[in-house]
Amino acid sequence: MKKQHFIYTIILYVIAVFYLASTTPISPHEANIFYNIPNIVSTFMHWGDRLVGGVLGLRIFFIFFGLISLVLFYKLSQNYFPRKSDVYLSTTIFMLLPGILTAISLANISIIVLTLVLLFVLLYENGHRLILIFLMFALFLIHETSVILFVALLLYGLMYKDKPLAIAAGAFLVAFLYLSKGIIIGGRPSGHFVEIFGLYATVFSPLLFIYFFYAMYRVLLREKKTLIWYISFTAFAFSLLLSLRQSVSIADFAPYVMISVVTMLYTLNSSVRVRLPEFQKRYRQGFYVVIFFLFINTFLIILHKPLFYFFKDPSVHFAYRIYKPYYLAIELKSEGIECYDGAHGRERYQLRYYNISSCID
Repeated sequence: MKKQHFIYTIILYVIAVFYLASTTPISPHEANIFYNIPNIVSTFMHWGDRLVGGVLGLRIFFIFFGLISLVLFYKLSQNYFPRKSDVYLSTTIFMLLPGILTAISLANISIIVLTLVLLFVLLYENGHRLILIFLMFALFLIHETSVILFVALLLYGLMYKDKPLAIAAGAFLVAFLYLSKGIIIGGRPSGHFVEIFGLYATVFSPLLFIYFFYAMYRVLLREKKTLIWYISFTAFAFSLLLSLRQSVSIADFAPYVMISVVTMLYTLNSSVRVRLPEFQKRYRQGFYVVIFFLFINTFLIILHKPLFYFFKDPSVHFAYRIYKPYYLAIELKSEGIECYDGAHGRERYQLRYYNISSCID
């Protein structure tokens, strides 16, 4: 990928992020956090609401974290690819992932966790070890599913005889057990195993997820296992095991899994560049198909709002739960109605954001 193409892509991407963040109504998850859950996400949302206002204000700090994560991923890619074109391509694929685009555009904990994980890996691989314990402590405080990261770090530290890393990771694991924090495990064998594959296909795009699965498996069998691979594989394996017994929140695992783009492209290059040019054609054709569908998925997210006009039944649209309260609030206000009791669950908080309160209150 050429530098000028990469720069144009970055510019268009930033425009798309701000467009999505400023035009997409508040989601049920965001509304619930904004009014009910006093955590770091809620704090940033309230700060942004006071500083900027509107839905863009709710998301402005998360856009900031998202842009930082892109810079960190670019820096991290430089550790793996000597060619600048590969660094540009790796970063472009990473930021076009549907999971990354939506995480940057909406208020959520995932983009904060992703930024901290990328910073941790980058500092570790560049030999800056002193600040790592503070990053681990930050993840311990803000994300209960960070227990996955500490398991991965413990395994990596034991495998490569990094005693300080193994001891620190082990200490945080003990703290998780002592405080009864971490992933809640329960339920009984159920049908969520297939569901988790569908969720990952949504986060990556379907064809790219298939290659992710192949790359993880190939490295497991015969390639050098990097810290990125340990983190991504551990999170993926945990999510699959948990899905046998319970429904899994993909947002808890996505920050640790999506950094695997580096591993995926590195594996592809290892397969393609050892072959003569005449034998590389099929690999390149497959790559172009995967990237084409990745772009299609990205455009569907960016242009999701106009898609409502193509559905006779708007409820089949994937963003219907976000837009339904928004359009309802517009309709009620146009009729001079300031309260409504027909909403249920988190929908009430979405309406509350648009100044439509409950008539009973």
